[in-house]
Amino acid sequence: MRMRLLLPSAAMLLAVTAVNSHAAVKSKVVEYEANGVALQGYLAWDDAAKGKRPGVIVVHEWWGHNAHARRAADKLASAGYVAFALDMFGKGKVTTHPDSAQAFVAEAMSDAEAAPTRFHAALAQLKADPHVDASRIGAIGYCFGGAVVLGMARAGEDLKAVGTFHGALATQHPAEAGKVKAKLLVQTGAADPMVNADAVAAFDKEMKAAGANYRIITYPGAKHSFTNPNADKSGVPGLAYDASADQKSWAELLKFFKKEL
Repeated sequence: MRMRLLLPSAAMLLAVTAVNSHAAVKSKVVEYEANGVALQGYLAWDDAAKGKRPGVIVVHEWWGHNAHARRAADKLASAGYVAFALDMFGKGKVTTHPDSAQAFVAEAMSDAEAAPTRFHAALAQLKADPHVDASRIGAIGYCFGGAVVLGMARAGEDLKAVGTFHGALATQHPAEAGKVKAKLLVQTGAADPMVNADAVAAFDKEMKAAGANYRIITYPGAKHSFTNPNADKSGVPGLAYDASADQKSWAELLKFFKKEL
């Protein structure tokens, strides 16, 4: 996968700062671009914390940059990280309809350079923030976003730690031996028809062959999109929120990040 870093102009930043429900957590909407595509991200940090801290990229589900991704950024900020919920599809491209979501994904992945370019544009925004220790960067991804962050890890992106929640695991570009730098935490549902046991086994085999440092956690009974409280409203078979798996998987992520970041 060819990668190209695009540094957005500082003049293109739109910082609309808002205090969230957490007293010390602040956030701002960030307007940026990648290869001519207008994007809109969301940066969250704990304003009461002192000094630089690790940064984390958050990659949304196939629905687009929505409240689910922003909530994850807020929670990471509360836990002591600076989080940037990126936009993979383009400003305003958010949906609740699976047909539109599929079209958004197809467009974002149609060009081999589109996904890494948009990831790198967001990464540049995160690293430029004065609260961030640019030597300690992680990433998380949900569903489609899981495929994105694993794709970056497979390509050898210089990330310390990568976590996925019900993320797509299949790839046309298997990791090469010794290339995966990031430590990986993959969390999936045992009842997920979109990421089934065969997909998990194939990923396990791939990572072993690549010599990656990884861990897979599977939650019994959990279906696809188990972290999203609105999953049941989608009308898509196989998607369902699971409060227990949601809470346990987040606790596991924080333990993972505390060790690796």
